[in-house]
Amino acid sequence: MPVVMDADRISRALTRIAHEILEHNHGIDGVALVGVRSRGVPLARRIAAVLTEVGGEEVPTGALDITLYRDDLMRNPVGPQPLVRKTEIPFSIDNRTIVLVDDVLYTGRTTRAALDALIDFGRPKAIQLVVLVDRGHRELPIKADYVGKNVPTSRKESVQVRLQELDGLDQVSVEAGE
Repeated sequence: MPVVMDADRISRALTRIAHEILEHNHGIDGVALVGVRSRGVPLARRIAAVLTEVGGEEVPTGALDITLYRDDLMRNPVGPQPLVRKTEIPFSIDNRTIVLVDDVLYTGRTTRAALDALIDFGRPKAIQLVVLVDRGHRELPIKADYVGKNVPTSRKESVQVRLQELDGLDQVSVEAGE
């Protein structure tokens, strides 16, 4: 299980992404971050902390649960029911630039579900996508605006993102599949 990003590389990637967001949006006025549960939320909070530090003002940050928007829920109606968690967006997304944050971009289906869920909360001015890892193999025409690291993988491999807030360490690894 090769480690492709350690804590230091993750931190540097998130700092770089925060600076790219500042540059692309000409500051942070009207920008808000929304993390996709579960690992997108701590990533969004970390990026927001850098933006606040560099930009001088606090950036609104929220959490989005996409469980009910996934297109694979009813494929296997028998089995464990999905865990629906809380969406917390304590600000209006109307007319804001929403930076959607997730850990891994793979087929694009999670991002599509997140876009559907987000649009139910209002009409943003624009939506930009941040991913810590882009592993390729897209099934939908979705591309991240900001990428921490491109990690070419086979479809049999899996990318495992572990974050201090949830897993006790910061690490991205590629694991062999069956």
